[in-house]
Amino acid sequence: MLEQIVAEILEFFTDKMPRELTSFLISLMPVLEIRGGMIASRLLQIPFFKAFLICYAGNMLPIPFIILFIRKIFEFLRRYKFFGRIIDKLEKRTEKNKDKVLKFEAWGLLLFVAIPLPGTGGWTGALMAALLDIRLKKSLPIIALGVLIAGFIMSGLTYGLFHI
Repeated sequence: MLEQIVAEILEFFTDKMPRELTSFLISLMPVLEIRGGMIASRLLQIPFFKAFLICYAGNMLPIPFIILFIRKIFEFLRRYKFFGRIIDKLEKRTEKNKDKVLKFEAWGLLLFVAIPLPGTGGWTGALMAALLDIRLKKSLPIIALGVLIAGFIMSGLTYGLFHI
């Protein structure tokens, strides 16, 4: 399914911007993140090391902003019923995973971000860190390492470094 989404985005952007910028923007998007960026990079035939750096940077760019500002953004958006429901769902999902993350502290957040499954990743890890009041100074390096690990896993799968 992720490959399908990436392929449709690539079809839209074909010949509209440089390949590298396309991969960067896909990596910047929630849900897709480095997973989608690496798939896009492979499809766009971007060399591995270049692709990895581009996708990692794209995935990490919004993380500090999410940690620092998401509460204020949620507070503002709650004024609108539509966004209030979405925010409630996000907070419930965070609450559901709260015990796992808090039990293992840094390791819990790291594993949550590092395992490239739907609903995990840098965006969700940053949201979780913000809602659980884990300070930027502590959470950013953990999330950065988690995104790095997820990137290595996805690189291995998309660039054929290892096979399942």
